Amino acid sequence: MGLKVLHAVIIACCLAGVLVAALAYGEHLNTGTSPCQINATWDCGIVNHSPFAVLHGIPVALIGVLGYVLLIALVGRAPWFLFWLALAGFAFSLRFTYVEWRVLQVWCLYCVSSQAIITAVAALSFFAARQPARARG
Repeated sequence: MGLKVLHAVIIACCLAGVLVAALAYGEHLNTGTSPCQINATWDCGIVNHSPFAVLHGIPVALIGVLGYVLLIALVGRAPWFLFWLALAGFAFSLRFTYVEWRVLQVWCLYCVSSQAIITAVAALSFFAARQPARARG
């Protein structure tokens, strides 16, 4: 896979991440019935209204939106920084996935989707960073 294609795929994944995180943020602000309240195991409302959905007064979903936007800005500019930031996003998201699994025992479809997306971004950005400098231009 060429570097330009790799960058395009990373950007597409990050745009999907922005969308998913924005939907989760919308759920955080929602005071009505959750549109993704599927059953007792899958309920974005429970997750996004839990005390774990806010970090130092900032909604975690909003941090996700901003994080994905920052990653987009770094594509093609700072390959190793992009990778390390994506890896930090992966670890950050993994922490909340653990909270869903072991503490809340309820899953958020948006959050799980974001976990998959940031995993892909971290892996793809690693491969992009490993490209020889001449391939990066």
